[in-house]
Amino acid sequence: MVPRYPVPASEHRAELVIQRSRFIATLGPAATVEEAQAFVRRVAAELADATHNCWAYVVGPPGSTARIGMSDAGEPHGTAGRPMLTALLHSGVGDVAAVVTRYYGGTKLGTGGLVRAYGGAVQEALQGLPRDERVERVELDLGVEYPHVAAVQGLLPAFEAEILAQEYLERVRYRVRLPAPNAEEFAARLRDATRGAAEIRPVDV
Repeated sequence: MVPRYPVPASEHRAELVIQRSRFIATLGPAATVEEAQAFVRRVAAELADATHNCWAYVVGPPGSTARIGMSDAGEPHGTAGRPMLTALLHSGVGDVAAVVTRYYGGTKLGTGGLVRAYGGAVQEALQGLPRDERVERVELDLGVEYPHVAAVQGLLPAFEAEILAQEYLERVRYRVRLPAPNAEEFAARLRDATRGAAEIRPVDV
């Protein structure tokens, strides 16, 4: 598992004109295969008057080939979907879908020209793509004595942890959520700060 990685923050569009053909690349977030397919259908419907709406997607961490898809959408085999997918796989961005829309300009580009055009359109759009970060998070249930409350609250910001719930009874109980890569060290630091007295239990969510 790759617990955190760059993803598209929003949709982004870029355009190339090659030999009078317009290539419009639309990129967007796709956290699931269903989201990727819905994105492809929506963009293709929006630009339904185009000659071709070719597409590719990578669902999962950057470079992962576990959940991918592509289509030449009527272009010669291997000239559109494959170079688009290759550009996505080498982009360093995960959970991303791409549609490259072509409006034919009257001049044939040949197979090599098409490969460069479709791959290049995705690369052009990637340059301006706003990025966010996908972070796998876990929840912990904490129990501490009252004198240790300050220690808990002091550790939270350093580990990007947020309090989801808190209860002040015989002991103070917190439910916190934090990035999965931070959980082990957070627990160790909390045990040190409370001299082993803290209760720390993972929460199944």
